[in-house]
Amino acid sequence: MQRSLTGIKPSNAPHLGNYLGAIRPALRLAQEYESFLFIADYHALTSLRDAAKMKAYTYDVAATWLACGLDPRTIHLYRQSDVTEVFELAWVLACLIATGQLERGVSYKDALAKGEAPNAGIFTYPVLMAADIILYDADVVPVGKDQLQHVEVARDVALRFNHVFGGEILHVPEAQITEAPLVPGTDGHKMSKSRDNGIPLFAPPKKLRQVVMKIVTGGDPLEARSEARGSTVWELYRLVASESEVRAMEESLRRPDFGWGHAKQVLYEALEAELGPRRAIYDALRADEAELDIVLQEGAERVRPIARETLRRVRGAVGMRA
Repeated sequence: MQRSLTGIKPSNAPHLGNYLGAIRPALRLAQEYESFLFIADYHALTSLRDAAKMKAYTYDVAATWLACGLDPRTIHLYRQSDVTEVFELAWVLACLIATGQLERGVSYKDALAKGEAPNAGIFTYPVLMAADIILYDADVVPVGKDQLQHVEVARDVALRFNHVFGGEILHVPEAQITEAPLVPGTDGHKMSKSRDNGIPLFAPPKKLRQVVMKIVTGGDPLEARSEARGSTVWELYRLVASESEVRAMEESLRRPDFGWGHAKQVLYEALEAELGPRRAIYDALRADEAELDIVLQEGAERVRPIARETLRRVRGAVGMRA
């Protein structure tokens, strides 16, 4: 079976966009591949400087994916920092990547464009990402178009290593462009942590409804005809409802007695039906950090032999003791 690899940066509490845009697609993909899913805590260190939050967000991510259906017996779930072999490989790869390629890194260029002084971690981010991928002989890396560059760097450096040291030593990964939906936030823009427009994934029912009712909609009066398609409420509803339910909302919004407030209530009920049962599981998992540690450590123990075998080949190829 081919291998797929996905990283999740623990830089904030998960929101609905993570669930609809990343978690559900990744769990479907896991039915076709041997899946490696790591919590990228060292990647988060480029911007997160709060130890308590780092620990909390890491447990949040683990509990969220488990609550959403990840089976740790069939999917390798682990912390990046629990498999330190990745850093040795990152150094070897760094010695083969030109600084010009790193200067074209998306995160580095974005930071410069904002007038920031990016740290070296952001500059070398693509190197560590390449090591994350190559260490486990990943065949495919599911990414959106905005993250394609990371896989291209991994491919380039794997090919370069094989050319310089001879032979097929490193496995060359392929990018798999995902068809994950664009999930709008409460302001209509893409749901993201930076815009503070997210819908908390496992907020209590009352809080969830409050956030949903704040979604920005048109200002047309109740008696006016409302156009559902393209609205934030409709876009979110169609991601959690059946086709017949979506059509019913469209038809209802054409009636003079059904406005955006009613549509938001329908959306809230659909979200609660989808997330409510998972919330109970999440709350139980999140309350037991010791058990989450066991799950993550067991995942790391299962993938470490693969990492060590990759390093054995690399060390032997470059002339070091394998």
